[in-house]
Amino acid sequence: MSALGARRLLLTGTVTLASIGTAQAQSTTGTTAGTTIVNTANATYTVNGTAATAQSNTASFVVDRKVNLTVISTQTSPTQVNLGQSGAVTTFQVTNNTNGTQDFLLSANQLIPNGVLTGTDNFDIANLKIYVDSNNNGVYDPGVDTASFIDELPADGRATVFIVGDIPTSPLASMAQVGLDATVAAGGAAGTQGAALIATPLNTLNQDTEIDVVFADDDNDGVLGYDTVRNGQGWAYGVYEVGTHSVNLSVTKTATVISDGVSTINPKALPGAIVQYCLTATNATALTPASGVNLTDVIPANTTYVPGSITVGGIGTGGACLVNGFAQNDDGSQALGPYTGSFNGSNKTVTATIPTLLGGTSVAASFRVKIN
Repeated sequence: MSALGARRLLLTGTVTLASIGTAQAQSTTGTTAGTTIVNTANATYTVNGTAATAQSNTASFVVDRKVNLTVISTQTSPTQVNLGQSGAVTTFQVTNNTNGTQDFLLSANQLIPNGVLTGTDNFDIANLKIYVDSNNNGVYDPGVDTASFIDELPADGRATVFIVGDIPTSPLASMAQVGLDATVAAGGAAGTQGAALIATPLNTLNQDTEIDVVFADDDNDGVLGYDTVRNGQGWAYGVYEVGTHSVNLSVTKTATVISDGVSTINPKALPGAIVQYCLTATNATALTPASGVNLTDVIPANTTYVPGSITVGGIGTGGACLVNGFAQNDDGSQALGPYTGSFNGSNKTVTATIPTLLGGTSVAASFRVKIN
């Protein structure tokens, strides 16, 4: 073909270029990390009325992991607790804003940076534990919520986290502050805690066949907290506040002659008569328990303690025992029931211990003496 003929052939042909790639629905976090995006280009053309095509090579790359998360306290006010309360709960929420399914490592800190929260932190929570809500009911269920890390949380997914601990009995305790730290970890193995993610150095050239890890999270708790931008972690804080420091606890006492050796109908306080003392402890503060209630009583002059006569846990009213409680050992060793009692012969003191006296309830203790 002559050069002129070739030139005429080119002028009579038409060429169209098209690019073809993959398409995928996206969540708010974007395309899932590890997704391979492929793309090819096609050319269509005609020569002297004959259609023809040509296809380019395939260009592909893997979507990298954009690490992000949000951690918040779900409570708008402090958790109200009582002195001596066990298993006090404050609640948090962790949201996975990463474009992939992730584990989250959880830890707590009671040394809260100054300025993050208002109020004075003056006591620590004992037996501090972290649990993940397993049934998504938003309520801590002891024995049910047992996981200590968030497992396989999908993109856009949320998990509720509980910090649980025991409140001391010190009357000086008023407020405790606690922080939850969530760290993004590797997912992919259900039931196994993944390792914390490590960011790919920013000066590393992007590799089309590898998943780079890029931290894109904000400073979750502000400039005064523990968190910093782009560290793969998030912090949030909660408060325990003691609402009641004391209860309206009263003790009433009565003496009843049980027997006098003479009359069985209406015994009198004669020498040799047996007298029962009844002490009724009443906690009139509703919903607030009193812990470690100790009732002590020195037997009066001209009487002798009747060995083995201490009972604790009975029902009393107006100071009188209507029903005796559990019999106790004079040496203070554990007997039946949750209570203990003892008699100290040196100082002639009877002691009855009630571990917990619930608000709005009464518990009676009794012992007997013989009139000399």
